[in-house]
Amino acid sequence: MAKKAPVPFVLRPFEGLPGEPDWVAMREIVPAATATARTTAEHGARDVVVTTLLPMGWPALHRADGVVLLALQTRAGSGDASRDVAAALLEALELEPGMPVTTTALPEPGPRLQDILDPTVPFDVTVHDGFDYWLAPDTEVTPDVTASLEEANSTVIPTVKLTSVESAYWCRMGDKEFLRWAMPHDEQVMVDALARLHGARRSAIGDARFVGYFRSSGVVVPVWELPPGTEAGEVEAPAVEWGERFAEALADTSPLDPAARRARAGLVSRQVTLR
Repeated sequence: MAKKAPVPFVLRPFEGLPGEPDWVAMREIVPAATATARTTAEHGARDVVVTTLLPMGWPALHRADGVVLLALQTRAGSGDASRDVAAALLEALELEPGMPVTTTALPEPGPRLQDILDPTVPFDVTVHDGFDYWLAPDTEVTPDVTASLEEANSTVIPTVKLTSVESAYWCRMGDKEFLRWAMPHDEQVMVDALARLHGARRSAIGDARFVGYFRSSGVVVPVWELPPGTEAGEVEAPAVEWGERFAEALADTSPLDPAARRARAGLVSRQVTLR
């Protein structure tokens, strides 16, 4: 049997898609959300509901009402998440309504999301309190379905997408609140900008303490710990103000001063890569 050709590794698999940072956020940090997408005319111009998670970890679902749902939080993958998700979408489009894509083998090189999605359709994210969106509107809600949804919903971390800035998400974990802000800038340039602000003691968002960043799918996600009890709405205006400071730091191409160099070394030593 001929060996399958491997899919080449791609550091930033969602680069070039509308809303790249939100694709990453939905893949890694948002528990329950949906977003809008549409296939190109070549692939039927079909509306697609991109989701964080589907029942049983399914990669995709052609729901009984004809809606196609495509999950980003799946168990297995090749070196290119865009190719993996595209393969699940193409399979789902061919299924009869009511059928899920239950498993997918590692794909061979082929179409990526960038090849099959219409780039003019905005990737508008809606965060949900739970997974009730799994069900079609006319689905019979049996006791088993109710129990399954209640179990899934019990795992959801309260999350809110900020409206004043792009791709920033407030969340509550236990008795602590955090802000995680996915950004599309080149990693090295972005870390330099964060280091400039941190070295100058200007990295806080309001009273929120900057605690570092992690990297996922080639995108940097800075994290702040908020004062206890802070609600999402209280972060909106401070996030805008910080964004203006960050833009200035991002545009600064001068060498880092000693404080910024020390800050950068500390940030890099603590950063974590997800996937």
